[in-house]
Amino acid sequence: MSESVSPIAAALKEIRARIAVSAAAVDRDPATVTLVAVSKTHPLETARLALQAGQRVFGENRVQEAKAKWPALRSEFPDLVLHLIGPLQTNKVREALALFDVIETLDRPRLAEAIADEQARSGHRPRLLVQVNTGDEPQKAGLSPVDVPDFLAACRDQWRLSIAGLMCIPPVDEEPALHFALLADLARRHGLAQLSMGMSGDFETAVRFGATHVRVGTAIFGARPATPD
Repeated sequence: MSESVSPIAAALKEIRARIAVSAAAVDRDPATVTLVAVSKTHPLETARLALQAGQRVFGENRVQEAKAKWPALRSEFPDLVLHLIGPLQTNKVREALALFDVIETLDRPRLAEAIADEQARSGHRPRLLVQVNTGDEPQKAGLSPVDVPDFLAACRDQWRLSIAGLMCIPPVDEEPALHFALLADLARRHGLAQLSMGMSGDFETAVRFGATHVRVGTAIFGARPATPD
């Protein structure tokens, strides 16, 4: 009798298959697209099920939640890779650099300076992506696209930070393809190889526009548990 497959394992298999189809549609190798399983607000045991199903790259929104969840899991699965995909406060930089392998939400000078100082102090150098507010939404974090060139230059020349790529979250009421195209163009113009874009509802479109990382949560884990205010 065959072993039963957990719903999370089945969902991961389906998402990977959809990534492969989307990549093939634009003559891309599916291996160039990394699935980031967004485990924010889900408990440690849920994340462990995904790890047991072979998933190794995860995204978390908050430093404190990740700190409570992932050190124990990393001791079991030392090859896991953890992305910070939520806003980072400067007073959490030390903890974030010790915990995360990738920080996707670098978006302002004060944070760049704090990361540079902590890198010099600790030697921890996670991969850094700059978050771009492609819709210029006032309630959303990220740099305006027009500010990206100067910020990237300052990261390189002033703070000596190595930037791997760009990240965006398109407005919910606009066609995401327009924002993915904008982010891809910015990355090309600045020689950046990594593009984190696309979530559960639009990751296939993001792959067709060049995403190297797609951040998928609900389609893998289901609705997020309610959190207290």
